[in-house]
Amino acid sequence: MIVYGIPNCNTVQKARAWLTANGFEYTFHDFKKEGITAKKLQEWCSTFGWETVLNKKGTTWRKLMPAAQEAVRDESAAIALLLEHNSAIKRPVVELDGKAVLISFNEEQYGQLLNK
Repeated sequence: MIVYGIPNCNTVQKARAWLTANGFEYTFHDFKKEGITAKKLQEWCSTFGWETVLNKKGTTWRKLMPAAQEAVRDESAAIALLLEHNSAIKRPVVELDGKAVLISFNEEQYGQLLNK
């Protein structure tokens, strides 16, 4: 299991605490330090939709100039923006066996999907 995110993000901290408390072992990928690839973002967009992967509720999105926000009209534009501003990625993203299965943190979803 790989958990992608930023360590000081509250949602990432909640997810990691839940995983640890429930006995899951995982590798943490800090995409602020380790980066993220366009290929990985494309995979996540295919799974969740680019509108979900792009966090429009976060500070990074809100601080962007209106012209930059308005330019994001499709997946390729979203990926280009996320490569430049990776803190605008909704997080965490959890992968099992190389496939993204969860985005953000919802305790019920985590329990249903991971406690099989």
